[in-house]
Amino acid sequence: MGNRKSICFIATAEFAVSAFLVSHLKELSKYYDLTVVVKLKNPKFLIDQELDVKLVNINFSRKISIISDFLSLIQLAYLFLIKRYDAVHSITPKAGLLAMAASFLTFIPVRVHCFTGQVWATKTGLSKSFLKLIDKLIGMLSTQNIVDSKSQYNFLVKENVLKKVKSLVFGSGSVSGVDLLKFKPNTKVKVTLRNKLKIPPASFVFIFLGRLNSDKGVYDLINSFKSADLKSAYLLLIGPDEEDISTKFKSNQSNIIFSGATSSPQDYLAASDILCLPSYREGFGNVVIEAAASGLPSIVSNIYGLSDAIVRNNTGLAHEPNDLKEITRLMIAVFNDRKLVANLGKAAKKRAISEFDSKILVKHWKDFYQHNLT
Repeated sequence: MGNRKSICFIATAEFAVSAFLVSHLKELSKYYDLTVVVKLKNPKFLIDQELDVKLVNINFSRKISIISDFLSLIQLAYLFLIKRYDAVHSITPKAGLLAMAASFLTFIPVRVHCFTGQVWATKTGLSKSFLKLIDKLIGMLSTQNIVDSKSQYNFLVKENVLKKVKSLVFGSGSVSGVDLLKFKPNTKVKVTLRNKLKIPPASFVFIFLGRLNSDKGVYDLINSFKSADLKSAYLLLIGPDEEDISTKFKSNQSNIIFSGATSSPQDYLAASDILCLPSYREGFGNVVIEAAASGLPSIVSNIYGLSDAIVRNNTGLAHEPNDLKEITRLMIAVFNDRKLVANLGKAAKKRAISEFDSKILVKHWKDFYQHNLT
């Protein structure tokens, strides 16, 4: 590895690398030797990015599996012993537990984990206690914890999961910020995509963009939209359907459109008027600032993480989780007040540019490593 310091990034899935780490990897590769450990489904998934990064495949299981997880832990420990990285950096809970344990056992000096939301926040009983204990263990084994929102940081400190002394938030929050060259208003795309989806040009379009499941409040959103009964309004649901929601809500309503996963989220945002994210748990909610950069305000749940992604009544509107009446009321309000939507959208775009440009976050990461890898 020469005289350059080395960093090993660990993620369980390719998606986490593509979504959060590409810009950071590009910049950090100028100064450090980088390795990415991930469950490889497509060995060429980063080929278009022209990254100077080594890829290592470990067959992480998505769910808790004692045998599989133990084998992954052994593989990581062996890799760390052989390569002797100067830093190990994990993202996602499973990767965090295995990477922090393996790097602690092999005496890696700099051990960093990114906290991007808590699975246990909506759980109860033993399940909650067990998952919370895992996060606490990750925090104990790491030397530094990066938390992707200030409200999440406060929550984790209050819950005694993390210690203030080795935890931090970069800037206003977010892991990666938003690519302002990618996410921006685009009238041409708006016209083309609406035409493709058979949405009339003058229609008002609500959009949900992300994993379609109950934790994201998708059922609440669909039911609220139906209750609002807005003529000439459409609801776009874009993302992997994890609970077969599209089948459950099949009806004659042509104004609810399920479009599945997409590799071009920026196009769907450009074709919409307002983002809805009635989630029950979020670390930050990066899609909110991606929408903001595209000129869209958001209607979101008033929960930690999302309270950082918007400025309430300035760049977006908020409601309590699972408050279908309030979600419905807000949807009707924005549908009937396009000036409000325009003003919220302008403020959201301005804030996305000034506080969440991906270049700002990349600089934070570079400064962090230049300080910790001296």
